[in-house]
Amino acid sequence: MRSNEHASAGAAKKIPLGPQTPVYTYSPLVLSIPGRPVDLDVKVTAPATGTSLPIVIISHGQGMSNHLNSLEGYTPLAEFWAAHGFVVIQPTHLSSMSLKLQAPPGQEYYWQDRADDITRILDRLDIIEAAVPGLKGRWDSNKVAVAGHSLGAWTASMLLGAQNTDPRFGTVTDKLDKRVKVGIILTGTGKAGDELSEFGHKMVPFYGPDFSTMATPALIVCGDEDVSPHLTSRGADWHADCYYLSSGPKDLFWVKGGKHGLGGISGWDGKETQDEGPERLASVQRVTLAYLRTALYGDSSWDEAREALKGLAELGSIESKN
Repeated sequence: MRSNEHASAGAAKKIPLGPQTPVYTYSPLVLSIPGRPVDLDVKVTAPATGTSLPIVIISHGQGMSNHLNSLEGYTPLAEFWAAHGFVVIQPTHLSSMSLKLQAPPGQEYYWQDRADDITRILDRLDIIEAAVPGLKGRWDSNKVAVAGHSLGAWTASMLLGAQNTDPRFGTVTDKLDKRVKVGIILTGTGKAGDELSEFGHKMVPFYGPDFSTMATPALIVCGDEDVSPHLTSRGADWHADCYYLSSGPKDLFWVKGGKHGLGGISGWDGKETQDEGPERLASVQRVTLAYLRTALYGDSSWDEAREALKGLAELGSIESKN
């Protein structure tokens, strides 16, 4: 973690931020999973000091980069959250380009196994705690958040209670895990059916979401310029469906000028980030951290961030529902 923020963080510096601590990373931690095509590799990033640390598990997206769609990605979020009091765990899902595995029929992108990876990690927290040097006795396994970006956002949504009905077979998938107390949904997925584009139907033929069952508290983060014609015929508002169609409590952060990369959350200087910008990234880092701090530490960070954003329209806006 850097001692100073990027010189171009700009107005995002006005969003309150507490002190940070150095972080360390342990990777890869290899978990043997019977029946899984390959072992489950995870990366753990933790603050060097502190106890009773909450846990955040990040589900990576499905971009076309060779490395970022794995445990190697999302360092801008993982290091930042860890520096401010969280243990961050990142799995490499079977859909990662780094593995180049062929998903079986009906399991495009290993979409169900992605959610299972999060459950597998939760089932093995004691193993992870014992394996990572300096971590024993320092976290609170009852305080768990799940975060996900793009396809990882759908993965996280399922852990938070969203269900899927495969339109081809009518099969209903429910991956709710009540051990997850709160979520961060980054560029979430929207309605299916006629809302998907022609290519979208081919890309995610399994996709038939029901967000009405997603009752776990969550922050949804969307870019107001995140138009995704490869998935939907609608505009950027499609990515906010998981906010509007789910029950509260939920919060929605619209990122001004944000596209699918939200300023660069998946990696430093990632070529697939069309909206790269240190100020935009810093605002996403700070707002998501504030939400996590209040949800899992119970402090006033979220109220302070919302109040600050009222005077920072150039960064974005927040709306909430109970």
